[in-house]
Amino acid sequence: MKSTNFKRSIFIAMLVVLSGTFSNAVSAQSGKKQKYKVAVCDWMILKRQKLGAFGLASEIKADGIELDMGGLGKRPTFDSKLGDPIERQKFLDKSKETGVGISSIAMSGFYAQSFAKRDSIARMINDCVATMKNMKVKVAYLPLGTESDLTKNPELRPIVIERLKWAGKQVGKIGGVIAIETSLNATDEKKLLEEIGCKHIKSSFNFANAVDNGRDIASELEILGKKHLAQIHASVTDNVWLENDKNVDMPKIKKALDEMKWSGWLIVERSRDVTQVHNVKANYGANIAYLKRIFQN
Repeated sequence: MKSTNFKRSIFIAMLVVLSGTFSNAVSAQSGKKQKYKVAVCDWMILKRQKLGAFGLASEIKADGIELDMGGLGKRPTFDSKLGDPIERQKFLDKSKETGVGISSIAMSGFYAQSFAKRDSIARMINDCVATMKNMKVKVAYLPLGTESDLTKNPELRPIVIERLKWAGKQVGKIGGVIAIETSLNATDEKKLLEEIGCKHIKSSFNFANAVDNGRDIASELEILGKKHLAQIHASVTDNVWLENDKNVDMPKIKKALDEMKWSGWLIVERSRDVTQVHNVKANYGANIAYLKRIFQN
């Protein structure tokens, strides 16, 4: 009987050791720094500049959020809480509490407003840069939008370049980057960035721009190159989830990015299933899960 009990004790001890070894291995794997992280736009999950964005992002397993500066309208600058130190700290605390990071600060107001023509651009950019500095975020997202679309309005190119050169100097003071989204193909966008000639102005590449214009995403990324790529909006126009979209060859895209040795944030903006377009958790949860399945270990 004593022999049996002794053997049983040895067996249990071995299980405990093996269990501990397995747990440590799992912890090491889960704690490994990811080359690619997946975020979601706070305004697209209906939480624009709301603390609840962090909790919802955590629930749908996003690594981060792209935090918006707020609307513009006819205001001289963004409708933002983030200039208030007390309010800003609430966002930083919530980020730490949930473990959900901030991929970038977005100036989504320029989707519909003209970066080329609006007055008080200096104040808008400086407010965004101050927010980046105070929140320790290195990337700002700037869509040139419908009003400064350089494909449809090539005459705006000189003023856009002039303003971006100035903006690059401002964000450069904090070692940050403004990531612009244009309607140009990769070849033309690369030329634009080279003409601006500032390492603090890079591309926010959007899958949708390539797909909607019949261009191959991976090929466009290869043309643009690591040097010019700050972040990626890894979704397309609403139709089906990313995993069901025949226009998006995600393994091929990952292979292209791996070969470029790029790393950074993949941000989900759309790719909602149009049969349930208002189901935030289902749409964004599915797209985030798919991106993580392809891009993360």
